[in-house]
Amino acid sequence: MARSGKSKEPPGTARLWLMRGLKAGLIALVAAVVAIVVAVVIAMQSLPDYSSLKSSPNGQMIRVHAADGSVIVSLGPSFGRWLSYDQIPQVMVDAMVSTEDKRYYLHPGVDPIGMARAAWVALENRGKGRRLQGASTITQQVTRNIFLNNSYSWGRKIREMVLALALERKFSKRQILELYLNKVYFGGGAYGIDAASRKFFGHPADSLNLPEAAIIAGLVKAPSSYSPTADAEAAIGRAGVVLDLMQENGAISAAEHASANLADVKMAPEPPQNSVRYFTDWALPQLDTLITEPNEPLEVYTTIDLSMQRAATAAIQANVPKGSQGALVALDRDGAVRAMVGGLDYVTSNYNRATTATRQPGSAWKLFVYMAALEAGYTPDTGVTDEPVTINGWSPRNSNGRFSGDIDVRTAFAYSVNTVAAKLGVEVGFPTIADMARRFGISTPVNTHPSMVLGTSDVRLIDMTRAFASVARKGIAVAPYGITKVTTADGRLLYEHQDDTSRVLVAPWVAAGMTDLMQTAVSTGTGKAAQIGRPVAGKTGTTSSNKDGWFLGFSSGITTGVWMGRDDARAVGGLQGGRAPAHAFADFMKVAVAKRPVENFDTQVTLPEWQLEPDDEAYYGAPDNGMGGGMMVDENGLPLERAQPDEPQADNPDADARPDPADRPAPQRLDQQWIDQVLGRDRQRPAQQRPDP
Repeated sequence: MARSGKSKEPPGTARLWLMRGLKAGLIALVAAVVAIVVAVVIAMQSLPDYSSLKSSPNGQMIRVHAADGSVIVSLGPSFGRWLSYDQIPQVMVDAMVSTEDKRYYLHPGVDPIGMARAAWVALENRGKGRRLQGASTITQQVTRNIFLNNSYSWGRKIREMVLALALERKFSKRQILELYLNKVYFGGGAYGIDAASRKFFGHPADSLNLPEAAIIAGLVKAPSSYSPTADAEAAIGRAGVVLDLMQENGAISAAEHASANLADVKMAPEPPQNSVRYFTDWALPQLDTLITEPNEPLEVYTTIDLSMQRAATAAIQANVPKGSQGALVALDRDGAVRAMVGGLDYVTSNYNRATTATRQPGSAWKLFVYMAALEAGYTPDTGVTDEPVTINGWSPRNSNGRFSGDIDVRTAFAYSVNTVAAKLGVEVGFPTIADMARRFGISTPVNTHPSMVLGTSDVRLIDMTRAFASVARKGIAVAPYGITKVTTADGRLLYEHQDDTSRVLVAPWVAAGMTDLMQTAVSTGTGKAAQIGRPVAGKTGTTSSNKDGWFLGFSSGITTGVWMGRDDARAVGGLQGGRAPAHAFADFMKVAVAKRPVENFDTQVTLPEWQLEPDDEAYYGAPDNGMGGGMMVDENGLPLERAQPDEPQADNPDADARPDPADRPAPQRLDQQWIDQVLGRDRQRPAQQRPDP
């Protein structure tokens, strides 16, 4: 009898294969567990200690404060002060746990429930390009921030899970939370809750309240989308979700939820980011020479006055000729930079024309010419002659094309007479003028050609402003500075500025005479447009073909320098120092000195005796005949034999033998010419009257 077509398997065969599959799966599971345990053990051994994790390089935060204490800019990756777990407000901990990992205290570093939920979401959205989300615990985020990166791959995810398990085995939950809250990114360059609290609320994180904690906790999901400075409404809306989660998880009560008024949270104003950046770009590099702290967050307190800065920006933008650029520097009497504008707009051009650009100062350079003349013996009232002059083939011309004849020094300076400046240069010496400029802080090369008296050497605006400020300080050197003190985030003082008044550049009477000249220039001369209704001393400057326009001056303790011109050094029609720059100076100074008392200039300083006494009286006064008991000396200071009283010739037979005093040669005159001859100097001391051409 034939068999049936198909044979049937024994009933136990399917069960056998099932058992084999279960055994294989169990073996694979055990092997996977063993592999994970081995990997975790190895990872635990490779993990650094907790102090190393805390001190890992994370950048340095620098917060820059204006003179009134307000924050003007925050730079660098912003890591605030490290807060221990006990210093962190409990509401901040609860808000973060409720939002990011509500089962944080229950899982071993990896949340199986969260992973299952994330896998189900991924299965539902397969083919849509969505990433696996919602599975990372706080511990996993810590490992990703410290040891890994944000690249998305299954290999990185497995390493993240292994490290998270190892981290939980080596450190406590409190320690991991402390790491997380001090390192997580909250947007706006702020890493850690202290940096975020300071950036968004203006105070340290150890004083965070419930609404503020909810706002910060809501930033982790999408820092750029929920940033309070970018979108305050979105940040408050996300904080409302955080409060709901906290109530749902039992972290806060319904009453606490209701009392948390998010609308009352006061956000820190966003620091200005335009013209004040010219100042911070100049001041902050100086930190390298002032302090040596490389890691701790810094609080840098500066001299910048925000009201003056706004006035300076407005003055430049309102007066600069079309197609040109402008710059302004304002110094207080001790050198503190109160305003600095390096261009029309920092965003379009961050080139700082106030501190970096070098341009010819034109007649503003005559400050050094006339100071050298005053130091050599001239006074504002000394007579000079405005007439044609030629020096080594160079013949300077006046801007008006005319010559005024006999005038005094004050008038020559007030109306910026070029021929007189050239003659003074010959009189005092061009190297002497160059030395005067370097003495007053000109750091760029200075030529000694005859034309240098008209400002042909390139200079920086901040250097010229410094020189005028030193005159305003009665000859005491002024050094511009922008940083008053530097502290760490917890208040430890690292640096504090000290004013130095030890360097005297010229005698007070020289500075007073120079102030006299500059006050006249503003009152009646080329700088009349700079008048502001109170005493002002200053000087205009205009280069050939109107390529540069300058005005520098001071009033009530503020010295301000203004420059205008084109970056390509092309001529600007109508640009003169007495026009747009002087108007910008006046617009700014009216605001800068508005709250300061009016100060009159001290121009009546007592001159030294060699200037006050006429030469005849000083050097040919009646000699001491010895009757007063004094010793007579010759021109070299050697004692002379005392003359005896006249006696009758009969009682003094040797009288005829004595030399007749009239036969003695006249003593040499001990004047400046004699001193120059002895020292080998070829110059002649200027007299109080008009010197010969």
